[in-house]
Amino acid sequence: MGLQAEQIRQGIDWAAAREPGFARALELAGYPEPRIRDTGHKTMLRTIVGQQVSVAAASTIWGRVEALVGEDMQPELLLDADFEELRACGLSRQKQSYIRSLCELVASGEVDFTHLPGDDEEAIAELTRIKGIGRWSAEIYLLFAEGRPDIWPAGDLAVQAGIGKILGHAQRPSEKETRVLGEAWRPHRGSIAILTWHCYNNAAL
Repeated sequence: MGLQAEQIRQGIDWAAAREPGFARALELAGYPEPRIRDTGHKTMLRTIVGQQVSVAAASTIWGRVEALVGEDMQPELLLDADFEELRACGLSRQKQSYIRSLCELVASGEVDFTHLPGDDEEAIAELTRIKGIGRWSAEIYLLFAEGRPDIWPAGDLAVQAGIGKILGHAQRPSEKETRVLGEAWRPHRGSIAILTWHCYNNAAL
């Protein structure tokens, strides 16, 4: 379960009391809505299916895969599906390799979505063992599905642009700069990341 509204409010209030840019953003744009996804391997499967395709296309492909193996998306059933069946659903060879990597790790117990490491960096390292899952995808899962309060996806372009807008930077900060900036906002960086997305294209700012 992702960060709840009250947790987000508390984190942003904490930041607004320390940084005028956050206080101004809160006054003009208000609090963001929670971003919540289900925990478990299905959410990561949806991430893979949605890579580099439109939302509509991803939804269509997902529906076809559900029809093939069932709504639970059991890893064993996906591993048993052959290449042509999955290609008919709209899954490329590359995405099939990513899905197979995820399903093999889950089926073997090497990646257990119910017992990911409590340390954020260790959890990211475990999730990025899955082929096709990079740091950003792992961070988004930990923030939106598990609701970890201090996740800071500094590589996200919208986070970079949003934080630059909030702090009044002339140019979008780089990933490195964004990561350094975030050090001052521990342990509430997850709430601040959600605020940056809220502010990114907000006309009020």
